[in-house]
Amino acid sequence: MVEYFEVVKVEKTKETLDVTLEERDKGVDGYAPEQLRPNGFHEESTVRDYPIRGRKMTFHVKRRRWVDTETGKSVSKRWDIVAEGTRFSKEFAAFF
Repeated sequence: MVEYFEVVKVEKTKETLDVTLEERDKGVDGYAPEQLRPNGFHEESTVRDYPIRGRKMTFHVKRRRWVDTETGKSVSKRWDIVAEGTRFSKEFAAFF
């Protein structure tokens, strides 16, 4: 995760730990860097993970968008970090 996302904010309360991650600007596989123009972020996703030291752990993930300058289509990387049908990480969902 740290290779592809940057921690931009951490909020800690007595009961929760919220970490905001933004995707690093590394482009999209299959596209030349000059073929893509940054186009902001997708809507933030929330992923719940294993509790840490008695605190509920939540990741707020912001994925980048780019525009293909040749076609005008929006492109982004595909991530597979959330268990299908849940808002939990795959590892945490498998635990249940």
